Parts: sequence; C-alpha cells; structure tokens
Amino acid sequence: MVLSSFGAKLVGESGILRLMDDIGRPLPSGLEACLLGGGNPARIPEVESLYRAEMERLLAERGAFEDAIGRYDAPQGRVSFLEAIADFLRGRYGWDVGPENVAVTNGSQSAFFYLFNLLSGAEPSRRTILFPLVPEYVGYADQGIDHGTFVTLPARHQSFDDRSFKYSIDLDLVDRYLAAHPEVGAICVSRPTNPTGNVLTDAEVAALAALARRSGIPLLVDNAYGVPFPNIIFPDRMGLPDGVEPVPRWEPGIVLSMSLSKIGLPALRSGIVVADRETVSALGALNSIVALASGSLGQVLAEGLVRSGELARVASRAVRPFYRARSEEALAAVREAFSGRDYLVHRSEGSIFLWLCINDLSITSMELYARLKERGVVVVPGEYFFFGLAEGSEEETAWSRHPHRERCVRINYARPIEEVRRGVALIAEESARFSG
Repeated sequence: MVLSSFGAKLVGESGILRLMDDIGRPLPSGLEACLLGGGNPARIPEVESLYRAEMERLLAERGAFEDAIGRYDAPQGRVSFLEAIADFLRGRYGWDVGPENVAVTNGSQSAFFYLFNLLSGAEPSRRTILFPLVPEYVGYADQGIDHGTFVTLPARHQSFDDRSFKYSIDLDLVDRYLAAHPEVGAICVSRPTNPTGNVLTDAEVAALAALARRSGIPLLVDNAYGVPFPNIIFPDRMGLPDGVEPVPRWEPGIVLSMSLSKIGLPALRSGIVVADRETVSALGALNSIVALASGSLGQVLAEGLVRSGELARVASRAVRPFYRARSEEALAAVREAFSGRDYLVHRSEGSIFLWLCINDLSITSMELYARLKERGVVVVPGEYFFFGLAEGSEEETAWSRHPHRERCVRINYARPIEEVRRGVALIAEESARFSG
C-alpha cells in the first residue's frame, strides 16, 4: 500500500497508539497485570447507578430506546442535548450561550483533531498551534495533518520539601513567542493538565485569554477532567481556601471542551465543545463529512442528568471525593516504595494521574516502560508528553534539554488500589536496578 503524506503521518508509530494498544491488548499469560497506563476512569457505583436508571427509563418508555438508536442526530449534536447543556451553563455560570454555541463530537479527542486542523497547517500560509506548557497530553502530539504545526514551550517548575513539585506557565516566554511568531493560530492548554495533574490557576487562564485576544487567536481549553463534571479537581491541594474552587472560564475567543468520558461514559464517546457560532458551525460541518453525526446514546443518557443538575451534583458528591482519596492512597504508595530514593512527584491537584519523576534513573523512561511491561506493569513513558517545535529553533533546543523528559512516567491511579500499590512497588523495584 502506497500511503499519502496524510496516511504516513497518521498511521505511523505514536504515543497515543501505543497507549490505546496497551489498554486493549492483553499482556503475556502468567503475569499479574497492573494496568496503570491508559486514561480509563474508575467505575464508581453511584455514577453507574444513575446511568442504569436512565437506561431503564429509556427502555420502559415506548419507542424511546428505538428512537435513540434508530436515527442520526444533526451533525452539531442532538438538539435537545445541546439545549440542555446551554441551559445548564447559562444558569450555573451566567454565560451568554445558547444551543448554537454547543457542538458534540465523538469524544473530545475528535474535537481537538477538528480544531487543530481548522486552525493550523501549511496552506494558504503556515499556521501553528502553541502549547504554552510542556509536558502536555500525549493524544495531541500526532493530530496535526501537516508536519511542524505544533509548538510547545517549556514550563517553569518549583520543587518543595515534601518531594513534590509543580509546573507553571512562563507567561513572559509566551508573550515574547507570540510577539515574534504571528503565524500562531491558537493557544491550547488542558486543565487539569494531563499527564501531571496540574491545575492552571484562574489567573493563568485569564492571562492566556488576554494574550490570545491581543493576538487575535482563540484559546482552546481542554476541560475533560474539570468543573462542573467530572470535577476531578482538588482545591485544597492548590492552596485555595475552604469552599473556593477553580471555575471554568468561557467568553468569546475561548473554545472550551468538555467530556462525558471521565464521568462514566468512556465507551460512548461524547465530547462537548462550547464556542462561538462560527466555530460550532465549522465543527458541525466537519462532523458531517467525517462521521455524518456523533453517537446519540451518551447524549440521551446524560441529557436528563444535565437538566436536573444531578450530573454536576454526583461529580461533587461522589466523583471528586473518590479520586481525592485514591490520589492520597497512590501518593502514600509512592512515598513508601521510593523511600530513600531521589524522586519527585507532581502535586496532585486534579485528573486521574500521578506524574512521577525518578531523578536517579540511569536509563530512559522509554526503556523503563519496556522493562516494566515484561513484568506486567503498564505505564506511559514521559518522552511522549514532550512534543512539537521545529528542529533547530531556540525553543526546540530548550525543550530537548528538559530535565524531566526521560525521567518521568505517568501513572493512572484509577485502578483498584491494591493493583496501584503493587504496580508502584514494581516500578520502584525495577527502576532501582538502574539508579545512580
């Protein structure tokens, strides 16, 4: 088969392909698996019971199930679901949004593929996407159709006495880069940040929005783990006062992506985009060409829960406390397993991951990943989260020297806690063979 440049770009080796293959492909027989690599959320009974009740209601209502599975929705999404999302956001946050500001895609991964390639590329003139914080989500790295369209800037980082550390955006660097590079077509961040669990402060998001506005470009915010659902954010870890939490930000010029995946529906692929009418219309047009329409069942199951506010309530009542406790257990496992070692772990402010930096590791994290897999432990090596930039540029040189690039692994702590503890212990044991 002779591949086009598009084909060669998208079917080659990639971090997200390896990550998803690790999720779905069984390990060699005889190994006790510790599947700490993918982004699969935990199964939380209180959440699952809501969806089961919605499905039972759907099945009990004459013709409702058949209607949900038996016809296409509009390319922009199911009209009643778009209205439910807009009503909820308008009522909860006072945003000036209607259904014309909302689009649904087959997962937020698809949404970003659409957005990146709407806003970047080689023709008619070169446009790039700027990621002002690296490391960033592995799933972004290979989504550009054209080569060289992603630029990532290194983050500042600060270490603390408890063997934690935290990344922050170098806003001066972003400002200088934008001033020198008018070809930037959009800025993109995830919040909470995958892989690190970092949550950008409200001030950081506001500053990025102002820089984007000054440059006449949109700010894309991936809110897949954020408020209001699934609400996997831990305000106390951010040093916020009791009762204060980060809030999502939307205004003209911001494209906010949300998802139903991390609140119990990963298999139904329901991404939600809140944006200006022009962007939403473009997403609908793309969706009609690529997929005809988005899947309906996730929208159907979630619609009533969005309208009643119950989805946001269960996120606060059950989802956030579950992951807050699981994060603490996973951190305790790391502290015990790596006692006496030279390591750091990023402050766990949100998402479902720990970002572990093994400073005394003498092999690359990619090599450690391969050795761990032979022992039944799956993680994601840090190299995949440092991507983008044009070779030979000043920024590329800085990025390639990032001290964390080959020393970090991402650990998903959503798995059963005994599996997490066993996996962390094996990570410590295997990495200790290559310490110093």
